Amino acid sequence: MFASCICAASVRILTRLCALVLVVAVGFGSELRVRVRLSDGLVTDEVLEADSERDSISLEFKQGDGTLITFVADFKQDVKIFRALILGELERGQNQYQALCFISRLSRNEIIPSESMARLRQKNPQAIRLAEERRGLEQLSMSAAVNLSRAWQLSSHIHNMCSEAREAIYTREADVKHWLDKGVDGSMFETLPHTTEVPSFQACHSTKDLWQPCLCTYSLRLEWYPCQLKYCRSRDTTGKGSNYKCGIKSCSKGYHFTYYVPQKQLCLWDEET
Repeated sequence: MFASCICAASVRILTRLCALVLVVAVGFGSELRVRVRLSDGLVTDEVLEADSERDSISLEFKQGDGTLITFVADFKQDVKIFRALILGELERGQNQYQALCFISRLSRNEIIPSESMARLRQKNPQAIRLAEERRGLEQLSMSAAVNLSRAWQLSSHIHNMCSEAREAIYTREADVKHWLDKGVDGSMFETLPHTTEVPSFQACHSTKDLWQPCLCTYSLRLEWYPCQLKYCRSRDTTGKGSNYKCGIKSCSKGYHFTYYVPQKQLCLWDEET
């Protein structure tokens, strides 16, 4: 399986790209809409939704270039999913949009629990949010492709999140090993040509031939998300102290994905400037 542009753009997805922001997760949840300043200075509406029944959180926003970014944290399966719906360059032979999905393990300290997220409220919805902590860039070498039809074993969210990506669903070798150890069907994964250890392919940004295979990179940043709970201390009438939740800490974090594509045409954003 290799990355590909989607041949026929559905009305549903094109509507999502043109709309401001829509929410992905379904179920019994709570939605929070915040205004966030992106790294390019633009302000976007970000929608966060907590689904307590499925124990998950979704985050979605549109970048300045029109790309729709969606992130889902599945706490039941300890899986995180990133999806990018990228507007195509029609004048260069691309279709109207291209979908990418990146799947990895979720660490418990990355984002607050879904039950805490469901109770979040904001006093001033018009305020423009800036993260309190800017976390370091995470480099991810996505060395395996994931079969969409079998991906339900990893997370029930993948099919809805990544159905448009189909052959552009990627994960890391370390995550594959972890899931195989847990008994996941190995036929779900396909190893891609090397992305590390003296790669035999050039980076796409230095490849001139649009039909040449190369190593593509894609970067995104979650500019604002609730990464940690804050605790305050109080005392009762007897003087006994206790801790209670009194807020959240917000973070910003960037991700840099590297993966193989069979032709540079599938990676036109990754060019020398």
